[in-house]
Amino acid sequence: MRETLETPLVFRPIPKERVWGGRSLEERWGKSLPAGVPVGESWEISDRPEGPSEVAEGPLAGTSLRSLMERHGPELMGRPVSPGERFPWLVKILDCRDDLSLQVHPPADKASALGGEPKTEMWYFAEADPGAQIYVGLRGGTTRESFARRLDDGTVADCFRRHPVSAGDAMFLPSGRAHALGGGNLVFEIQQNSDTTYRVFDWNRTGLDGKPRELHREPALESIDFSDTHPELIPEFWSVASAGVALRPLVRHRLFSIDLVRFEAGGALEPGNGGGPWVLGVVSGNLRVTASGYRRDLRPGEFLLVPAVVVPRLEIRAEVASEILRVADGQ
Repeated sequence: MRETLETPLVFRPIPKERVWGGRSLEERWGKSLPAGVPVGESWEISDRPEGPSEVAEGPLAGTSLRSLMERHGPELMGRPVSPGERFPWLVKILDCRDDLSLQVHPPADKASALGGEPKTEMWYFAEADPGAQIYVGLRGGTTRESFARRLDDGTVADCFRRHPVSAGDAMFLPSGRAHALGGGNLVFEIQQNSDTTYRVFDWNRTGLDGKPRELHREPALESIDFSDTHPELIPEFWSVASAGVALRPLVRHRLFSIDLVRFEAGGALEPGNGGGPWVLGVVSGNLRVTASGYRRDLRPGEFLLVPAVVVPRLEIRAEVASEILRVADGQ
């Protein structure tokens, strides 16, 4: 059955209703959303039980990513796959019309004891309204004790550093880093396959059910890195990858490597050298992807999973000036 994994894979997006969401995913990129509700997340590639991705087209249409990992794990990942092993990344687009809760994800050395999963992630800002900001890291001098006191008196937001953001900015968020996305941002989020979030403050609002959302004071206090006082946006540095193609490295981590790839019109990215799978997400422009007879055009907001066995045969060519995110194995 190996031949069934000889082409890239497109999955059906999974919309997630969120109190801080909106309708931008539909308005900007034509995502199909449930009517009349705020949608904050589109899960584009997910091997999670609470949101399993299914192939959208081709001979494998309707097949879940979970099933592909079980039946074709070595072809997909480019290495042996352990029984029950999940695809390593969860890929989302976030439409933040309002501020998200102030929160943290548990670090690997504490997650199990807290009953959660570690979660490291990266944000890439596809769009940002004028004045948009994020809350990342803590102000100097913030201790666990002072943070806890401000939780009690409702001023904990004052402990967070605020960063103005614009389209094209990116932020790396290792587990343990306190953070929140601000309203007015449209974000590509690449993360470790986890969905554990500990909220510390939710702006005194109610959730979709009209009740305050659950907060997680104690596990959050255990998870926060209180020495993390100088986080910065990922610097912008470009190198030439090939004629008409430039590369901006965003993350080099054991969990994933992420690059922003910029194409001039007609520019082409040559096939990879093998190894693991790629995930491609289009930020702007239009691109044509080909691989041994496979051909598909990609538009902004679309994602493609390229199995490891396909990466050496893949070509990506830009019809117009374009940008994509490329996710590959960690370093």
